[in-house]
Amino acid sequence: MKIFTLADLHLSFKVDKPMEKFGDNWQDHDKKIENNWKEVVSAEDIVVIPGDISWAMLADDAVPDLAFIHSLPGRKIILKGNHDYWWQTAAKNRKLVEENGFSSIEFLYNSSIYIEEMNISLCGTRGWHCPGGTEEYSENDEKTYLREGERLKLSLAAAKPDSEIICFMHFPPFNQHYEKSIFTDIIEENNIRQCFYGHLHSYSIQSALNGKLPGGGDCEYRLVSADAVNFNPVLIRED
Repeated sequence: MKIFTLADLHLSFKVDKPMEKFGDNWQDHDKKIENNWKEVVSAEDIVVIPGDISWAMLADDAVPDLAFIHSLPGRKIILKGNHDYWWQTAAKNRKLVEENGFSSIEFLYNSSIYIEEMNISLCGTRGWHCPGGTEEYSENDEKTYLREGERLKLSLAAAKPDSEIICFMHFPPFNQHYEKSIFTDIIEENNIRQCFYGHLHSYSIQSALNGKLPGGGDCEYRLVSADAVNFNPVLIRED
């Protein structure tokens, strides 16, 4: 068994949302993902997708994108991204995949998923913009930031006791200056050693942090947005 991760699939089989504006490498990116995925992922493997699954605005419009993901090998665990407007409550999400027969898809949402064969708990949340960065930061941003911190705590609280925790987030859990945040504080307090994130594309990839925070800490952070890793699922653990 292997665990992979790949964020920001940005699928749009039903809505018209081409990704080429982020670079020519996004041309036919769904085919690149499919080919690369099938080369390395087997039926018994797990792939965690940390957000921005589909450009769909409504759940029904996301079905073709989820069908594509379901058709690929392995067990898929998905998190919410900032563009996943189709995302509903946990119960409605489960009903959506059940009604469409997408048995290989699960949701990581205020929860944790335990991989017994490896004694690993997969945890995480969407996250949000962190204060102190270059973009404007409003009172509403602060509310969402704090709420997402609580969601991360909920996920970690659901982890199997004495298991290794691997963390996934959609947003980087720090600002553009790589400063500590509520997310990194929670991660370090829980002795997490690996955290994978997405969200960043194009020129932002060049300045993304892949490693430990300059201000200290033991967790290794890595960007796994699709274009940052050449549309290849990233192997993070092998039994």
